[in-house]
Formats: sequence, C-alpha cells, structure tokens
Amino acid sequence: MGEAAHYHWVQWIGPIGKLSVGFGRPALDGCSVMGHTAQMVSVEEAAAWVATAERIVVFTGAGMSTDSGIPDFRGPKGVWTLDPAAEKMSTLQHYLADPELRRVAWQKRLHSPTWQARPNAAHHALVELERRGQLLALVTQNIDELHQQAGHDPAKVIEVHGTVRWTRCWDCNDRRPMDEILDRVRAGEADPPCAVCGGIVKSDTISFGQDLVPHVIGAALDAADRCDLLIAAGSSLSVFPAANIVPRARAAGARVIIVNGEPTAMDRVADVVLLGPLADLLPALCLGA
Repeated sequence: MGEAAHYHWVQWIGPIGKLSVGFGRPALDGCSVMGHTAQMVSVEEAAAWVATAERIVVFTGAGMSTDSGIPDFRGPKGVWTLDPAAEKMSTLQHYLADPELRRVAWQKRLHSPTWQARPNAAHHALVELERRGQLLALVTQNIDELHQQAGHDPAKVIEVHGTVRWTRCWDCNDRRPMDEILDRVRAGEADPPCAVCGGIVKSDTISFGQDLVPHVIGAALDAADRCDLLIAAGSSLSVFPAANIVPRARAAGARVIIVNGEPTAMDRVADVVLLGPLADLLPALCLGA
C-alpha cells in the first residue's frame, strides 16, 4: 500500500459526528489499522498546531461552499458528476466555438445558486485566523467570493480560478460586474456580446484549457513557500497547477492539515487528515484551539 498506508488514525465520536484523523508519519504503538500499528491522537492536538502557528496559508476548494447551497463539481452530488455534459461549459475551446453552449451557460449563470448563497460556519471559522493575525494568505479555487463576504480582507484572498461575480471580454479584455450582463440576459439577449467590441463575453473565471494568471498563481505558490502551516479545505486536490500548493508547502517545511468530506489525492503528503463536514470541522480546528 506504499506511503498511503503509513497513517495514524483515530476515531472521534463527538458533537460533530464521527471523524477520521490521519497522521502522515510512520506508525508507532497503539491500535492496528490497515495492517499497521497507529498511536491515538486527539483532534485537540491538531487545533493546538493551529493555535501556535504564525504564518498560516489556507487553500480552499468547492467543498467549502456546499453548506452554503453551492454544489461542488466532483463530489457524489457534484455538478459534473450528475451531468457530465456540464463540464463542456467550463472548457474554453467549447465555450468559444459554440454559441448554443454559451446561451445555455448564460441561463445557468442567471439561475445560479451562487446569488443566494451566504457564508457558512466554515467560512467564518477561517476569518478568526485573520482576526488573530495568523493568516498569511487564503488561496481559493472558488469563484463565489464567499470568503470576502465572510469578512476576509480582499487583499488576503488569492482567487486562482477567478470570480463569477465579474465578466471579461475574450477579445478586448473589457471587465464588468456580472449583474450588468445578467440584466441584458433578462432583457432578452441570449448570448450578450461585449458592449465595447462585440466580442465573446465569459465569466471572469479560469476555464479548462485557459492559462492561469501568472502573477496570481505565483502569489499563491510564494505564500506556500513562506507558511509554517497549510490547511487545505474542501478540495479534491486533483486540479493543477493550483493543487501544487500542498506539496510546495510541505517541501518548505510547513505542517499540512487536509480537511475534506472524502479522501483526497494528496492525503499521503499531509501530517493530518480530517474527514467530515467542513462546517463542523473547521470551527473545531480554528475556534477550538
């Protein structure tokens, strides 16, 4: 089972349900897990790491916002899991080439649950790290701006995949609030062209096949190099290059805590893996310290 088998696990039955905690160090004494021995450690120990860290970087994915009513993409009830064809709308070459696909995309944006979503307990727990002066940066794959709505200083938030609350013309780079374009959709424009040059307009997000903004991903990786603790929350950690932040922080000597609803592609890199609802786990980790 290779490196993935060398975890320390503990089951904790508490007010937030049954959680699994894994430590990515060789097992010592204790109970038997997957043919290896493991010592018991408390969730409070992970919270103590958070309490004593000085330069925390948080990396978040779509799982952060599911409790706010925004579905993730690859989870059991994810947008792309339930409707594989929907992934086409997030692929740049298809979006630019297919007017009908763009018309469908504008209708989906018009009725997106993002507009009614509000930050949940997981978002608010992370704000406490900033309030205590421990947060170096919050790097997010999310495009919903719920971190800023929860109270984070926008200067601390690095949106590696952009934001759905703005639009950008693919031809002339004109940038406008999403509401402005959605008003045109409501008024009857099925695929509203750019008001400046007539070009194709899309949300100001990074699509598959589209390059990340160099200075944005650069800032994210730089933060990973400088942190002493990384918390990766609500991400499958399978989308690159953004997911490189986890091994990058680890290589720089930081402790790594992964918090997610299910195992991730990077669990073997982590010091701690917490599996369960983020709206319960992150408050326990950040507020229970």
